[in-house]
Order: sequence, then structure tokens, then C-alpha cells
Amino acid sequence: MKTLQEPRLTYKDLIQQHLRILRNLQYKSGLFAAARKNVGTGYDKSWMRDNFYECIAFETIGDWDTVEKTYEAILKIFLKHEEKIDWAVRHKPVHAYQYIHARFHPETFDEYWEEWGNKQHDSIGAILFRIGELEHHHKKIILKDESHVRIVNKLVKYLESVEYWHDKDSGMWEEGEEVHASSVGACVAGLKSISRLPQIEVPHYLIKRGEETLEKLLPRESETKFVDLALLSLIWPYNVVTPKQRNYILRNVEYLLLRKRGVIRYKNDHYYNKNPDKYSEEAEWTFGLSWLAIIHEKLGQMKRAERFVNKMIEADTPRGVPELYFSNSRKYNENIPLGWSESLFIVALHDLNEKFMKGK
Repeated sequence: MKTLQEPRLTYKDLIQQHLRILRNLQYKSGLFAAARKNVGTGYDKSWMRDNFYECIAFETIGDWDTVEKTYEAILKIFLKHEEKIDWAVRHKPVHAYQYIHARFHPETFDEYWEEWGNKQHDSIGAILFRIGELEHHHKKIILKDESHVRIVNKLVKYLESVEYWHDKDSGMWEEGEEVHASSVGACVAGLKSISRLPQIEVPHYLIKRGEETLEKLLPRESETKFVDLALLSLIWPYNVVTPKQRNYILRNVEYLLLRKRGVIRYKNDHYYNKNPDKYSEEAEWTFGLSWLAIIHEKLGQMKRAERFVNKMIEADTPRGVPELYFSNSRKYNENIPLGWSESLFIVALHDLNEKFMKGK
């Protein structure tokens, strides 16, 4: 197991190591695979949400060329499927295939048409959020021409058409359709962020209805899930919860979902559950540790942040960070390295290293 004798030096080494791993997941198109490109699980595909989170590492280190290349590719996807978006704006989608899909071929930008949890409103909210943040705060040119502005305005109208604030979706985990707080919150954050750009039109009521849904749902994730790892997104990066809601979410996640090598997504999660009856042996997702570290660092709780970073270092492997560990074991699944985990690990290491350097 890795230990930290010299945090400032070791963090830097780990950041460089995992940046190399993460860069290897990027295709020439600019999109990232969810995991290694030759994995047999289908994680060689590109997910909108995964690209959003994978790019955050490069934003953190100031590699804007990589960020701009990825978001240019994402906008090309939307433009390629503009007719489908136009149809969904005119007619509220009913069937899953009529919604904007969550996964695309990383080189041709085609949709994958097999049955999947394709209704994932948070992925659209995430992209709007980041485009708004990059254009507004970082003065990066993501919307480079009229076609980019046009398609982003259509994404706003798409969220209006699907009525995201009460439309059931498959959420971050691509599973059963419910109204998910994490999906609604991503859309609220995305609409708020993109509304600050003068060339994008966002009716105020679109944001207000999402906020009303959050007020009713939180601190729950959904009708069936009291606590869920996905709720951390509402604290960071989206910042759409009150301090009271934030504290409830953190307390619930850390008390009910935190495990030795990761954070389970929710109670009775069946995915990679090693118990024959599929209960009480939920898989431990590694990026939950980095997520908690990032949040605590931003709250100024450095000892807790360092604790979670050290747990993440223990979960690391020479091949990179896996998607998850089987419950109470050192065995991890084949989705290694997981790009999302790599990115959040880099952000957590970078943020903590910066604090150490300032206090030096």
C-alpha cells in the first residue's frame, strides 16, 4: 500500500501518474472513453456525463486545450443529432429512444441504439453547467460560432419540452426511472449557469420549477432512495443546496454509504453485488472517496479531506483507479482505470497539495 511520508512531493507524483493514465483514455476526436479502450464491458464508449467529470481534472490543472477539444466534440455530437433535438423540442418525448442519448461512439458520434437507460437529464444539465462556467468564469471560448449558440439554446428548450422538473429519468446510475434530485439539481445548475450568457435564453420559470422540486425531494434522492452517492453532485460541482441540506447529505452519505475502499451508491445496490441474494454486499465505488475529499477541502475541513485522500491512495493500483471494489474485499471489477475516478482523484490530490503549498 502507498503511504505519504512527504505529502507535497507524493501528491505531485500521483497527479502526474494519473494524468498520464487519464490522457490515454482520450480518443483523437476529443472524447474520452469511460474506461480503457480495449475493455470488454462496453466502457470503451463515451458517456456525456463521464466526459464532463473526466474533463474537470484538466480544468483543475489549467490544460485548456484538452478541455476545449472535448467540449468542441460534445457540441459536434449535439449538432449531428440536431434534427432529433428539434423533434423533441416540438413534441414532448414519450419513449426512451426519443430522448437525447447518454452514450455515443467516440469517433463517429453515432448513438448506440440497444436498450439502455437513455433518459438521463443530468447529463444535459452537466454540459450546460460546464459550458456556462467556462464561458463566464474562465473566459474560455467554448461557443465559437453561431451553430454552437444555436444548439445550446435548443438544449434549453429541450429541457423545457421534457419538463425535467417532474419527468422521470434513469439518473446518474442509468437504472429505474424516477424523479431524481441529482438529475433535477444538475438541470437547475446548468440552466442557472448558462443563463448568465447574454446569447442564451433561459425562461426564469424553468429554474424555479426545478428548485421547487428540489425543495420537496431533498435530502432524499428519490421516492425509493433516502440516500444516494449521486447527491454529492448537488454539493460539488453544482452547489445548488443550502448549508442545511448539504450537511444532511454529507452526514447521510458518510454514515450510511461509506465503506473501506469506496462509497456504495445506495442501499441494496445490485450492480456487482457479490452476495448471491444481491443484498447487503453492495460494491464500493472508489470515486466516492475523492468526491468526499474535494467537498471537505472546499469546506476548509482539511483533516477530513486528507483522510479521504489517504483512503483513495490505498484503493489505488498500479493500473490506475478501478470503478469499484467488491464488498469487503481487495478484488475490483474489470472497469479499470475508470476515467471518472481518475479525474476526481487528480482534483482531490491537486486541491490538497495546493493547500499544503500555501501553508508551507
